[in-house]
Amino acid sequence: MRFNTKTIHAGQSAEETSGAVMPPIFQTSTYAQQAPGVNKGHEYARVTNPTRTALESLLAGLENGVYCAAFGSGCGAMDAVMKTLRPGAHVIASNDLYGGSYRLFTKVFEPFGIQYSFVDMTELSVLSAAIKTNTKLIWIETPTNPLLSIVDIKAIAAIAKKAGVFTIVDNTFASPYLQRPLELGVDAVVHSTTKYIGGHSDVIGGAVISNNEKFMEDIRFQVKTSGAVPGPMDCYLLLRGAKTLAIRVQRSCENAKNLVDYLVKHPKVGHVNYPGIKTHKGHEIAKLQMDDFGAMISFTLKDDTIENAFSFMSNTHLFTLAESLGGVESLISHPASMTHASIPKEIREKAGLSDSLIRLSVGIEDVNDLMEDLEKAFAHV
Repeated sequence: MRFNTKTIHAGQSAEETSGAVMPPIFQTSTYAQQAPGVNKGHEYARVTNPTRTALESLLAGLENGVYCAAFGSGCGAMDAVMKTLRPGAHVIASNDLYGGSYRLFTKVFEPFGIQYSFVDMTELSVLSAAIKTNTKLIWIETPTNPLLSIVDIKAIAAIAKKAGVFTIVDNTFASPYLQRPLELGVDAVVHSTTKYIGGHSDVIGGAVISNNEKFMEDIRFQVKTSGAVPGPMDCYLLLRGAKTLAIRVQRSCENAKNLVDYLVKHPKVGHVNYPGIKTHKGHEIAKLQMDDFGAMISFTLKDDTIENAFSFMSNTHLFTLAESLGGVESLISHPASMTHASIPKEIREKAGLSDSLIRLSVGIEDVNDLMEDLEKAFAHV
């Protein structure tokens, strides 16, 4: 099946007892057993739920994976992955990554003996030099949040396999519509399904997808033991949202490219980060591993002060000042004080994330209205 068809049909079939086309919301905590140890595939809802199973089948299909475990949030999915490691393990992660990932790694797991190195993964020699004898995992973000750097997934997967290191891509920024890392050789994919997969800013969720059976057995153990699972209503909302993933992301990408053209030419804009710009360092790699360049943009103002950035962000109306991304509505955010506030200022600046950086998540509104909204905000700087 092609991707647009998969969003509707992957892992989906009419419900057996009623013939319902959409998977029902199985709002139950437990399941009747025919005899001790004899059941219809479900024992307790922390472990499995039919609505969740339908969601997991769909997400695995979208990433061309075999196994999927759904979680109550993207952070819950990351937490489960990190719990598969043991004290003394070394993890290499991008130096430009989501602030919540950095917080989880350094504030929760580092004190328990997991070691982390944050490196510029756009430089393969830097990545290779960071691999140690105890390196167990390479955690990749691409495009990165919020600087939109592009990491060569296929090249890093090859380096990691030679060194015997497991690889995971956080594919939240791209979504499986634009990028499918398992096809490029990595071992697993993580999502905050809250974002593009849900697509309507009304549900929180996460997922881990892989073809590695042993790894997913470990992840399933975390599901059963830690219980960071989504409820059936959350799963239903994600199933419904995913059905329009392709058309939503396609429209958002079209809008983003038009807005990038507008921003690049604007006299009050300094630098624009977007992999679709031909002069972007990762443009050629993005063309190879992505089906389009995404709907996330970040930029600085020409008069690059935090006061001007705050004034600009406080005067948009269609672009809502809020955290998150990937919804049908356009959002504007200030990474330094919002999504990346957990990262110390000196580390943010070393990675190139200035306090005046502005991030846009472009939605599916009429692009002319979005341009007019930004233009009105520019009048305040």
